[in-house]
Amino acid sequence: MHRSIGALLMALVLVALGAAGAGAAVPADSTGGSASAAELAHVPGATFDNQTSGGTTVTVQSVTVPNGGFVTIHDATVTEGGNQVFSSVRGSSAYLSAGTHENVTVTLSQPVSEDATLIAMPHKDTDGDHTYSFVSSGGSADGPYTSDGTIVVDSASVTVSASVTYTQSQSGGTAATVDRVELSEDGFVTIHDSSLLDSATFESVRGTSAPLEAGVHHDVRVELDEPLQNDDTLIAMPHKDTNDNDEYDFVTSNGEQDGPFTNGNGDIVLAASQVELTDDTAATVTMADQSSGGNLVYVESAYLPSGGFVTAHDSSLLDGATFDSVRGTSAYLEPGHHEHIPVRLEEPLEESDTIIAMPHFDTNDNQQYDFVTSEGGEDGPYTDGDGNIVLDPGNVTYGAGVHIHGQASNGNSVTVANADLSEDGFVTIHDASLTAGATFDSVRGSTFLEAGFHEDVQVTLDQPLRTSQTVYAMPHKDTNDNGVYDFVTSEGAEDGPFTANGTIVFEGADVTVLSQVTFTDQTSQGDSVRVDSTTLHDGGFITIHGPSLADGDAFGSVLGTSDYIAPGTQQDINVTLDEPVTSDATLFAMPHYDTNGNQQYDFVTSEGAEDGPYTADGDIVFVSASVDVPARGSVTFDDQTTTGDSLTIASAQLSEGGFVTIHDATLLDGATFDSVRGSSAYLEAGTHEDISVSLDQPVEESGTFVAMPHLDTNDNQQYDFVTSEGAEDGPYTTSSGDIVLDDASVTYEAMDEADDSMEETASATEDSSMDDGTTPSEGSGPGFGLAAALVALADAAFLALRRD
Repeated sequence: MHRSIGALLMALVLVALGAAGAGAAVPADSTGGSASAAELAHVPGATFDNQTSGGTTVTVQSVTVPNGGFVTIHDATVTEGGNQVFSSVRGSSAYLSAGTHENVTVTLSQPVSEDATLIAMPHKDTDGDHTYSFVSSGGSADGPYTSDGTIVVDSASVTVSASVTYTQSQSGGTAATVDRVELSEDGFVTIHDSSLLDSATFESVRGTSAPLEAGVHHDVRVELDEPLQNDDTLIAMPHKDTNDNDEYDFVTSNGEQDGPFTNGNGDIVLAASQVELTDDTAATVTMADQSSGGNLVYVESAYLPSGGFVTAHDSSLLDGATFDSVRGTSAYLEPGHHEHIPVRLEEPLEESDTIIAMPHFDTNDNQQYDFVTSEGGEDGPYTDGDGNIVLDPGNVTYGAGVHIHGQASNGNSVTVANADLSEDGFVTIHDASLTAGATFDSVRGSTFLEAGFHEDVQVTLDQPLRTSQTVYAMPHKDTNDNGVYDFVTSEGAEDGPFTANGTIVFEGADVTVLSQVTFTDQTSQGDSVRVDSTTLHDGGFITIHGPSLADGDAFGSVLGTSDYIAPGTQQDINVTLDEPVTSDATLFAMPHYDTNGNQQYDFVTSEGAEDGPYTADGDIVFVSASVDVPARGSVTFDDQTTTGDSLTIASAQLSEGGFVTIHDATLLDGATFDSVRGSSAYLEAGTHEDISVSLDQPVEESGTFVAMPHLDTNDNQQYDFVTSEGAEDGPYTTSSGDIVLDDASVTYEAMDEADDSMEETASATEDSSMDDGTTPSEGSGPGFGLAAALVALADAAFLALRRD
């Protein structure tokens, strides 16, 4: 069964797709020809029942995708059309093969925090890459399935609270293991016995878990304060931590604190299981066949009633080498059940071998494995009821091992939890298209690793992830020993993957990507920068922050912000800087939400209350780039008269400091060095006015002179352009590479001409004073004193010249 969105929503979706340049990206499932029997038998549909969830996952009861695809969860804003068609996407399933699928769990990349109506929508895989690209492509790929021209959907009311799964059938009586619990807020999971069914609300409590954070938890162990004495029905019940003290206070407060989660009907969320009481003293261990680089193995599971360790012995144990066979042991394990236990091998393997997992006690309670050093006196192995040592062998193929965990990513890198290589090689990240057979095209990035064990390996992606998907970490060999990953370029002839018994070694994990930015090193004039590309799941902005961001200056570091960017992918975004940069700097491109939906960037003006940055695993998403800003200079050189010894530069701006040099007109004839008449003292970065330049070669006749700003390239505050023959202290240039300069017409006035001019000025001043009825000796203003001084200096200079 399925329900269909009406014609109105269909139109809104098509309008949004058309606005994104998708055209008819979601055609009706009608080809005008006859449908095959298989197509008729598989009509697209979805069944999505009302449910209670912790807000992190939802379950679609049934979905049919005739040609394969995905089931996507939208929130109710999808009905608003426009950009909401994309930003309403809360999560999408992994790729589903063609056919009908039951009980499909969809992890929400954007969890819901309050009760909501959600919509399940089957989507196609139009590009056949097994990756959901509807949002990142702006609707041009992976559009929704339709039936009779209408998009296929089903809606459900989702109560955000908690969910729990409990299927345990046997217990030793001292503990219970809850399969899965999902909480919308921090809390606990409590085990009640069957007396709860007789209204023994508090007395039925047998034990409660350690505090659990909001989210999904698997295999939660609950130690029972009152062990079981017989078979019983146990009930797992999620409880809140209403007073936020990380202590379970439901019983001691008589129910006033830490009450249970409830569903949409007000009923308590719980799960019950009939549990058979078994012998609690028997330890168990499971060791699966696996591949390893020789430094690490994993024990699949172990139950240690009294706590202790799991030790890895090699096959020499079978020959009686009790102590020498020990290759490594786990960290101390608390009493109870443990899954996927890592064991580092202190003596690495050098060839394939049988590894025997063996649980050991911690007999001296020091949480240190002392079995070997005490020669068996401490920390002996667990035994079964017949006195036999508990153990399990597994075949370990010597080659490589890799482990990757689910994570949120900025799309530019993925972290591999660990990689263990028996020889030099690589760990490569493949995207979800690997499962569609894209052996080479699925490669997103690779990093070289020397032989050995590596943890937290960050793989930078050559092709970023733009949407959430399953990725695969795969160790590859370096078959030609050149340290370069040649698997793709050689079409598989070189650097193939490690294998174990003919099977490729790899592990997959879900990676959530809500935003991705590519921002590469560049040269800029300082007034704008270019962001190569971005994908924003919910739309928003790209903000450019300056270097002060590294000092924690979240608001003051903002240099500029892009226009509003709609959900999807956009290329070549030019961001104008409100505060230009004047020198080389590391800048940061940071995607921001448009939280208030006004398409205006309000992060700074709201002091962070609106339009905050996108995050991944709680870390702000950003990318840095080196921005090279060419030195910028300008100069103004006005026409002037000189007696020959100096010239005056009206103004000069030097972004990186330097000098202003005076060249004569022979510069125009190519006399680069010989044309230099003089240079200023060192000038700090900034703007300078009325710069007097003393000339090493005085002006002797009128003509054209050129002022030219120069850098101080060797930072010695000495003008070395001429002496270094241009190797140092070259001139400032424009963005097009032209030398910055300004010329002026300089009139040469010999000293005697200057004296005559000053005498005429002084005489005119004296006559003017007498006309006013005053005598020279009576003058008291500064103008008179200056004139008299000039006359005296001129006379002295004239006499000196005559003596010469």
